[in-house]
Amino acid sequence: MVSSFFVLMDIKLYFQYLETEKRCSLHTIRAYKADLAQFFSFISVQYQIKEISEIKLVMIRSWIVSMMDNGTSSRTINRKISSLKSLYKFLIRENIVNENPVIKVIPPKSTQSLPVFVDKKGMDLLFDEVQFESGFQGIRNRLLLEMFYFTGIRLSELIEMSDKNVDIEQQQIKVLGKRNKERIIPINKELLKSIENYIEIRNKEVEQSESDNLLFITESGNKMYKKLVYRIVNLYLGKVSTLRKKSPHVLRHTFATHMLNNGANLNTIKEFLGHSNLAATQIYTHNTIDKLKLIYEQAHPRA
Repeated sequence: MVSSFFVLMDIKLYFQYLETEKRCSLHTIRAYKADLAQFFSFISVQYQIKEISEIKLVMIRSWIVSMMDNGTSSRTINRKISSLKSLYKFLIRENIVNENPVIKVIPPKSTQSLPVFVDKKGMDLLFDEVQFESGFQGIRNRLLLEMFYFTGIRLSELIEMSDKNVDIEQQQIKVLGKRNKERIIPINKELLKSIENYIEIRNKEVEQSESDNLLFITESGNKMYKKLVYRIVNLYLGKVSTLRKKSPHVLRHTFATHMLNNGANLNTIKEFLGHSNLAATQIYTHNTIDKLKLIYEQAHPRA
């Protein structure tokens, strides 16, 4: 919780703004709350001030230095600064404060980690060689992996997907992404066939306990939960890859990297992934350097 020394009503209004106007996800709002709680706790302990309007640039800088001294990564610090910037933009807009001390904050440079992905050989082994369990569980688990790799959707998007989001006639799925933004993703005949087969088996073998007809459910008919999906992905990727990290997000990275390596442009991949801007998609260009080197060696007469 945010320190009681500060104007709680202003903070509450800010989080209402994030939820209703900015349409931020619950996960994002929780992260903002945690970041701001840490900031306000630091300020109240170090400077014994009681109003947001009393916060100065030097105080914010000392907060950043304290995090660096404690070994907090640059990426995490920059995220916390972004949370604070967002708050102050709101406070200025609502005339709650007159000055924005965060404007002059220079964030620490962060080294961008490249996305981890499974190579094509590994994905071919997964779908062509690995044996899945028989019956509902095996069919569901295979489809779950196919959905991540063939569409690049997020874990939260997969869990919330319902049967009505699958348009068999148009051969596409509708995905509700971050900030409730909808996007349409085309699917191939192989994935469409897997979905139809899965739904048929699911309806025969499992009685759903959820009322909104979710596409993916547990063996007992309940909604899938994140830890279960993580376990499934980790289990099967472990059969074809030695990567330390084996998560749904790795499959999302794999989708984007393989698409780029096979000729898809960044704008197309951006639309598939549901990124709000192209900068978030550009990280995948780094993973194509090996392919560029190979093409260069093959094509340049003096290479």
